[in-house]
Amino acid sequence: MTERARSLSGLFLVAIGAALFAVAFRSSLALVYRVAYGAQDVVGAMTGLPAWMRVIVPVGGGLIAGLIASLRPTQGVSNVMEAVALGKVHLSFRTTLSRVAASWSAIATGLSIGREGPLIEFGGTLGATVGRVMGTSLDRTRVLVAAGTAAGFAAAYNTPFAAVLFVLETIVGIAALEAMLPTMAAAVMATALTRAVVGGGPIYGQRSFVLQSPAELASFAVLGLLAALAALGFKSTLALFEHWFVRHPIPQPARATLGGLLVGAIAVWVPDVAGNGYEPLNLILDQRLLLSAAMVLAVGKVLATSGSVASGVPGGIFTPVLLVGGVTGLLWAHVVPLLGLSSATNAGSYALVGMAATTAASIHAPLTAAVLVFELSVDYPIVLPLLLATVVATSLSRGLGSKSVYEAELNRKGLGWELTLEGRRLTSIE
Repeated sequence: MTERARSLSGLFLVAIGAALFAVAFRSSLALVYRVAYGAQDVVGAMTGLPAWMRVIVPVGGGLIAGLIASLRPTQGVSNVMEAVALGKVHLSFRTTLSRVAASWSAIATGLSIGREGPLIEFGGTLGATVGRVMGTSLDRTRVLVAAGTAAGFAAAYNTPFAAVLFVLETIVGIAALEAMLPTMAAAVMATALTRAVVGGGPIYGQRSFVLQSPAELASFAVLGLLAALAALGFKSTLALFEHWFVRHPIPQPARATLGGLLVGAIAVWVPDVAGNGYEPLNLILDQRLLLSAAMVLAVGKVLATSGSVASGVPGGIFTPVLLVGGVTGLLWAHVVPLLGLSSATNAGSYALVGMAATTAASIHAPLTAAVLVFELSVDYPIVLPLLLATVVATSLSRGLGSKSVYEAELNRKGLGWELTLEGRRLTSIE
């Protein structure tokens, strides 16, 4: 078999494998919620439990996740970035499976993490594994890692365009055709398979947005500024928790158990902090959650997610960031009518734009964030506010010296790079 044939076969295996894994991961969690809790989702499961069980269940999940995580060395999305950008494709499939198992246990028991983390990591590691097994060259294996990452992202959010952009903006760093074409193909295959099994359509429901006047664009620009500050607050809180665990080195599984205890303590009063934030975010977009309740939820979500991630529980923060952004948009939507720029009926649109802007400021990928929310809403008129707010949010975040969550993860490993017009430039971090 020629090198090209091996690469094409590998691409097919990686895309289909990542999609099937995502479907199995999501379906098994839904089954647990129905069988073990008698609920449709994690928030319903946590809400239906008595107060003392809202503490015990996350603590147990943290304990199990910590036990599994302690068996293997750490690995995460930053390792996938290294594999693609630097050619360090030594991604361990066994380590990834153990981290996936830890993430699954944590998500099933209500810890505040996103499911996109294990899906992205599995897709990237599957690409590296398939490349090794099929004997592809280093460059083609790096492309398979990128394609697997896109497949995992697309399967998590049902957003193929955003998946490709995430890989190009965040993982690869340049729009090289050698990576772009396989990544696009993998995203198409993974999304098509996921939609065939799980269903199509935007996961947050189709929205309708109307720009009430050109002057309203100014209010979306201000929302970009607020979103950048919200993202900075989220990242600073996460950094504080991580710094605390560094200064107080608690071994696993006690460390993850402590993270579960924090989530449980918050869930006693705010059960909506359980899980990745998908369910309450739908309530915000439908304007079925009071502003006061949404603000309390956002604070609780930041604390619960920071505690979960910093305690060593593998998982993503993408959807929790979307929730914080939605609340930021909802808050600003209640202010702009006082300025005569919009009406209070437009709150759902402001929440959508806030989601994109806060995500952009968190990962420094404005196009990915804008396209992600556009695909989630299937609402073309919202494109201008999305682009404006994400540009403003990312620019302010960079201007304040705030690093993306993935860059910060790399820096902790002593690695870093800059993206210039000439491409990616490696830097060393003391």
